[in-house]
Amino acid sequence: MFKKLAGAIGIAITALTLAIAPASAELKDILEAGTVKIAIPENFPPFGSLGAEGEYVGYDVDVAKMIAEDLGVELELVPVTSKQRIPFLETDRVDLVIATLGANPERAKSIWFSHAYAPFFSGAFAKPDVSVTTISDFAGKKIAVTGGTLEDLAITEDAPEGAEIIRFGDNAATIAAYVSGQADVIVTGNMVALGISNDNPGFDLETKFVIANSPSFIGVKTGNIDLLQWVNVFVLHKKLNGKLNELSETWLKTPLPPLPAL
Repeated sequence: MFKKLAGAIGIAITALTLAIAPASAELKDILEAGTVKIAIPENFPPFGSLGAEGEYVGYDVDVAKMIAEDLGVELELVPVTSKQRIPFLETDRVDLVIATLGANPERAKSIWFSHAYAPFFSGAFAKPDVSVTTISDFAGKKIAVTGGTLEDLAITEDAPEGAEIIRFGDNAATIAAYVSGQADVIVTGNMVALGISNDNPGFDLETKFVIANSPSFIGVKTGNIDLLQWVNVFVLHKKLNGKLNELSETWLKTPLPPLPAL
């Protein structure tokens, strides 16, 4: 009787251990398949966009290429919008997300994040004659933002009564709306604002205030511990050998600043 009871307890403990153990990593599957599928920005220069030759180019695209090269596998780029990044990872449509993905506690419930690989900050940008110094100054103004982004979440939570927040499906639509005069202020990343100024010299956008420093992290599916560890070693290696700094100088026109590690 005692042996049967002990055996039953042992089986129960084993089952419990299996239930709480992390999911198997997919690194070995990527290596065996010979291909890595990486989500990159569909239309978010200079991190990722369709180039003149019909191929995707940008900071995130180059990082994806380096990952494939170091893994020794073929690269399959999967262009995504902001809202598609996490769902594509959760449903195994991609192995990694390299698409200006910021980390926060809510997103960390769904996916894992690597060490930061690229600098990024979001803020409120407008022409010099628009008086905005804090989010409270949004009252009575039209604010353009891409829906579902960290910027959207931040201003939705703190925007004052009377602020008209206009959400768009992707960054291209947000930019087009702002440039066409549909909004007084655009809330976006610093590189988007730089692109608007470069493409529209008369705008001369100013940074009115910084909403959040949000470095970019590589998204990894929860449970893929081997893949996460490999990616973290990759990021460290590219910081130390200066490759990420070269990309920052090329695409972001600034040296790579210190970036956080998780």
